[in-house]
Amino acid sequence: MTPVTSKNTLRGISRTFLVVSFTIIAIAATVGGLGVLADNAFLLKLHPYIFFVGFGNLAILLFNRYLTSSIYPELRIDPARQRLFIGLVVLALVMVTIAVAVGLPLLKAAAGLMLMGVVAVPLYELLTTLSVAKIWREVSVRYYIFDVVFLLNANLGLFTLGLKEAFPDNGIIPFFVTQSAYFLGSSFPLSISVMGFLYAYAWRRTDKMELARKLFSLWFYIFVGGVLFFLVVILMGNYLGMMLISHLLTFGVMALLYTFGVFLRNYFRSNFAHPALAFMLGGLAFLFATSAFGILNIYYAKGILFGSYPPIRGDKMWIYHAHTHSALLGWITLSFIGMIYIVLPSIQKTGSLELLQAGDPLGQLLGAGTMNRAFVSLSIILVAGVAIIVSFFSGEQLVLGIGGIVYAAVALYLLRNLTHDPVFKTGDKS
Repeated sequence: MTPVTSKNTLRGISRTFLVVSFTIIAIAATVGGLGVLADNAFLLKLHPYIFFVGFGNLAILLFNRYLTSSIYPELRIDPARQRLFIGLVVLALVMVTIAVAVGLPLLKAAAGLMLMGVVAVPLYELLTTLSVAKIWREVSVRYYIFDVVFLLNANLGLFTLGLKEAFPDNGIIPFFVTQSAYFLGSSFPLSISVMGFLYAYAWRRTDKMELARKLFSLWFYIFVGGVLFFLVVILMGNYLGMMLISHLLTFGVMALLYTFGVFLRNYFRSNFAHPALAFMLGGLAFLFATSAFGILNIYYAKGILFGSYPPIRGDKMWIYHAHTHSALLGWITLSFIGMIYIVLPSIQKTGSLELLQAGDPLGQLLGAGTMNRAFVSLSIILVAGVAIIVSFFSGEQLVLGIGGIVYAAVALYLLRNLTHDPVFKTGDKS
């Protein structure tokens, strides 16, 4: 059984998602790089909004739905609705850009309110179609459902941030509603989605499937619960609590990185070298860096009230930037590129979710040339990402700016590389 949708239409809307999402990633990286090179405060302030408002919403509203529907086909995919979602997200992106450019925070609040309404539609459908028992039965679906909930909360953060900036002295909006808090909250749904994918398409396929199910079920409570509790202790200013939770999560990330590395090695030996898995390993490596920088961030933020600026000691702001960019351009972006290089060819191959449901989406769907070029692109994007992180420490603005431009160029090349593969043109790589 597959979701009721036209095969050609599903191919079309998934391809539209691919083009728009990669373009947004490239624009965000380009704007950030140009902002550094031109020392332009507007561009520097805008580029994270482009990523989170644009890619953050599209990834959960569309891509996450493909993953969830592949497990529970009763969650139908409506291509017309998904096309509308893309239009509304792009509209919100334009609204936020104008708001930042001319100083209209109420327009930012309106964008957040609109996105809350957009996210509420699939969330309501998920909660009314699937029972709690069904959601909890599938470990990966727990992750996929909660990332929609977290996205709704992130857009609430954008709404309240706009109101706070418009009425800074009203005393109603809490002190912890800041730009940094919005970006932090927006990263959580993306991270949760990747965790669910890792279980469904990596650990779940190992010989020790039952052990993997139990461990990822436990990791769900640790990761999601840890994130929620971490927010509480941040607001309380509890230094010990922040350190304990961050170390617990870091140890979990280390275990994920090691075990996924073992899985990748075994897969490459017994099957073939799939670039998507290499992208996801790179993403996990950056997640480890994110966790390490996060611990340092907490250490140097001791005694500083959450919501203050700078959020940590001024001479250690490079740690804060290294932490955020390791998460965005490393963990989140590389992981989603890997996920897209697995899921989208599967959809293009059959025009449905058939391969995701009962086939082998990790099969060799892409041509050898496409995969080789993806590996080369991964090498370049890793160098660019590391150069950006190191530049925050060294203060080399030229390298930092060029790193962003190179990162954007590689993202666009990866888009071209994928869309020019035969499977995207004929539904078959041969």
